[in-house]
Amino acid sequence: MKKSYTLGLYEKAMPGTLSWREKLEAARDAGFDFVEISIDETDQKLARLDMSAEERLELVRLMAETGVPIRTMCLSGHRKYPLGSSDPETCRRGMEIMEKAIRLAEDLGIRIIQLAGYDVYYDPSTPETVERFGKNLEKAVHMAAKAGVTMGFETMETEFMNTVEKAMNYVNRVNSTYLNVYPDLGNITNAAKTYGTQVAGDLRTGTGHLVAMHLKETVPGKFREIPFGTGHVDFEEGIAVAWELGVRKFVTEFWYTGNTEWRADLADARGRMAAILDRQPE
Repeated sequence: MKKSYTLGLYEKAMPGTLSWREKLEAARDAGFDFVEISIDETDQKLARLDMSAEERLELVRLMAETGVPIRTMCLSGHRKYPLGSSDPETCRRGMEIMEKAIRLAEDLGIRIIQLAGYDVYYDPSTPETVERFGKNLEKAVHMAAKAGVTMGFETMETEFMNTVEKAMNYVNRVNSTYLNVYPDLGNITNAAKTYGTQVAGDLRTGTGHLVAMHLKETVPGKFREIPFGTGHVDFEEGIAVAWELGVRKFVTEFWYTGNTEWRADLADARGRMAAILDRQPE
């Protein structure tokens, strides 16, 4: 029977030395439906935004050959080049990254760009950076609307946007089909522990605007590199609530850390999350 959801794999769960063919094949062999490409703040990842037409076509061909497409993009390059930066050149570069990322999504068939919910990251947040972020965000959404590419805020680990409710403040302000929320279940679990709130309640503040979900394990105060099953995230509840709210696209987010058994890690993560997803009602 055909599944009623798709489960993707975060690219950084695999060794960075692999070719795209090897990454797509590894994801396929572990049972994943698609891969989420990373465009982070490193020069190596940002260079992907300047791939030639031939390189883009080759990647599309590889997707067809392996049967595993790239369908979401984690755009974290704005950590270094934030849309709210007080430095005009940094801000200009941030908008250039946004424009190029949307174009790359168009060319590769990527449906969703996950935006980092930061006004600034390495510098202090001020009323001015918040205002600048809002104005540039509106420009970015117009770019996405022109391309027909959906964007969704990731709920982050910082106070600026660590809950769905905070992300929805901007979604409601911009009021566009092309700006929504792509929550990180691990991050909002940590936020709920901090504020004494409920994960389910926070997710429901995004009703009608949740486009996908990151499935990531966390522990209080730590947001990365926690193996599945060793943290405090209630995946049963989080997935059930997201499902109730209409989410059908999920991505397992974890990191390759040098483990020689990384292929087994992929299969384990896929098995754990698919088991929960398979129990959801039709």
